[in-house]
Amino acid sequence: MNGFSTKPSVVFFGTPEFAAAQLEALLEAGIRVKAVVTAPDKPAGRGKKLQQSAVKSLALDKGLQIFQPRKLKDETFLKSLDELNADLFVVVAFRMLPVEVWKMPPLGTFNLHASLLPQYRGAAPINRAIINGETETGLTTFLLNDKIDEGSILLQHRMAIAAGENAGSLHDRMMEAGKALVVKTVFGIADGSLRAVPQAVINESQLKLAPKIFKADCVIDWTKSLDEINNQIRGLSPYPAAFTTIINKESGQQVLIKVYQAEILKETHASENYLLHTDNKSYLKVSHPDGFLILKEIQSPGKRAMTIRDFLNGFKLEGCWKIAL
Repeated sequence: MNGFSTKPSVVFFGTPEFAAAQLEALLEAGIRVKAVVTAPDKPAGRGKKLQQSAVKSLALDKGLQIFQPRKLKDETFLKSLDELNADLFVVVAFRMLPVEVWKMPPLGTFNLHASLLPQYRGAAPINRAIINGETETGLTTFLLNDKIDEGSILLQHRMAIAAGENAGSLHDRMMEAGKALVVKTVFGIADGSLRAVPQAVINESQLKLAPKIFKADCVIDWTKSLDEINNQIRGLSPYPAAFTTIINKESGQQVLIKVYQAEILKETHASENYLLHTDNKSYLKVSHPDGFLILKEIQSPGKRAMTIRDFLNGFKLEGCWKIAL
């Protein structure tokens, strides 16, 4: 024992739904959450109405104290945080904390990260793991230090990535699995049973990173293999979604489409590569040096995501269409 209660008081830092699920798990476990720190409300939608984070919505529902600082080094915020006298800080899907914050609580500050560290440090570990064709990933709780995602490891949980699984499905499974890991970490720190272990040292050439996803990452690169293209689609589905532009060879009409789901058909063919093949009823596929990429769910501008059958019901691909490379 380390002299602290087995149910320590915590301050929770987080913003999206993934974080809110972990906050709810802490509350259900009887852990004393003294306050939450989340992102300021942001304008969203056509009306630019202020929208609160998932963590703030849950905190309001549970009657928790809420901080939404624009600057984490703001003196008023730091003073208020210190006056809470919390034993431990818990961070899930939040921005980088300054040393003035993460060093504050006596039991330290830990983060839940959606990868098996040290692999996939960065902002988009779920997306990047699938894009890279991984078949296994996991969750890690680790103590914060002054470097991004490099603190000593507390607990890890391994998870298989199912064949054909996309980032949305994996996100939801990891969100559920994270609950038990976060609660177990809090109790383990409180009763002194957990010992932090430094991250394994991996050769830089073997280290896989998970930088933020930008628009350029979403453009389908048709020069890659069918497996790589399909992994890119899976890793970006449902958000922000991989996209490509198709063009009518005769009229020059162009249509940008987002691709949410596809299947691979590896076979030899005599078709020109990167042409679209369809019966304008039930299928749409793209010829490729490896075979065909069969598009299953797509979205065109101004429309919702839909199955290929529904898409072709409203948009007939007359004439010869190809990928605009």
